[in-house]
Amino acid sequence: MSPRNSKKTEIFLANITSLSHEGRGVTTLHGKTTFLQGGLMDEEVEFHYIKFRNKFDEGQVVRVLKASPHRVLPRCEHYGVCGGCSLQHMDDEMQLQVKQAALLEQLEHFGHLKPESILSPLCGVTWGYRRKARLGVKFVNKKNKLLIGFRERNSSYLADIHRCHVLHPDIGFKLDVLAELIASLQGYQQIPQIEIAVGDTGSALIFRHLQDLTADDLQKLHHFAVLHHYHLYLQPGGPETIHRLYPDDREEYYLSYQLPVHSIELLFHPTDFIQVNAEINQKMVDLAIDLLSPSRDEDILDLFCGLGNFTLPLARYCKTVTGVEGDAMMVKRAYQNAVHNDLHNVDFYCGNLFAIDENQVWLQKSYDKILLDPPRTGALALLPYLNKLQAKQIVYVSCNPATLARDAGILVSQGYRLAKVGIMNMFPHTQHVESIALFER
Repeated sequence: MSPRNSKKTEIFLANITSLSHEGRGVTTLHGKTTFLQGGLMDEEVEFHYIKFRNKFDEGQVVRVLKASPHRVLPRCEHYGVCGGCSLQHMDDEMQLQVKQAALLEQLEHFGHLKPESILSPLCGVTWGYRRKARLGVKFVNKKNKLLIGFRERNSSYLADIHRCHVLHPDIGFKLDVLAELIASLQGYQQIPQIEIAVGDTGSALIFRHLQDLTADDLQKLHHFAVLHHYHLYLQPGGPETIHRLYPDDREEYYLSYQLPVHSIELLFHPTDFIQVNAEINQKMVDLAIDLLSPSRDEDILDLFCGLGNFTLPLARYCKTVTGVEGDAMMVKRAYQNAVHNDLHNVDFYCGNLFAIDENQVWLQKSYDKILLDPPRTGALALLPYLNKLQAKQIVYVSCNPATLARDAGILVSQGYRLAKVGIMNMFPHTQHVESIALFER
């Protein structure tokens, strides 16, 4: 009988022969590749099918008959239901191997490249590391319960969880009290999400609400923020409507984080983009500076600079740094951080880095070295202009190995060589692969 004609609950047997670049087990059944969530290489498992596709099928492991030595007991009791993590059944060593293999495979497949040298993985704490997240909120009538957290795996429904081990403990171990607070509000059904941000010395919560909150609800939220030492924001509409309820909104206040090796403190608003893993971010900045080896007579360009995460520490070691960012508010924050750190050899420009204007001021300058940290879509539109700038070194920080591989192939065709590449474990227990590469002309 074809699996397509089977019931969703019917159990099948499989021997897993390899792992996909997302960390799923791979087997072949009925002449067709099947990807199995929760499976590891060389395991014998029982599974049921989740989806049938033209070229491959997908399944979920329900029982392990012969376990891999790399299998571990997931720490989180909600693992397998919550979609926040996908690799908790895999030990740390294997997680790193899977991510490094995915990076090298993508470089060879999309860029037709092999790096001259592979950097040791950047690693840090693997639990309680996540300091930025957006949590869903919903009261479920069938359960008579308010849920708060991430979506279920392969579903649009919220997972029924009461704690999260990857979120910073100031948030992850307080999901129950957050749910209790929201359930006590008159407007509990009008709060669809909470955005969280954690700095070195404080945490912030942004409550999205679809209707005005009552005076009693506002008082409860204020009391909760005082009791748990949160900075609490409200968002009644779009991002421009975000305002602070506690502490007093009349006073300017920012979260912050340190880059201690470089004596830098970066201020940020809870909605600003920052790297989610504080320890890996510190090590990443250190590594990027080490790879670029800036000197006092060099001018450096930092593209997709954000609030100055790389720009400002680089400014400690070179003649000038020019940062370019597409978000005007982030450019403003970067200037603010330059002043805060008493740095005067930096310039920032707001410019669209996906549709380049050749007349932009920053393109009229010359640079010795370049750092870029693009979003998942990569830096394709920038590459012709990077070629014209003729910088002797480029450090490329990537959150998507496929677009890094594509861009790397183009950079090599322009006269660069891929000298070094390595992964950074920014998101332990997930399939996300962060990497860093050094190109030399």
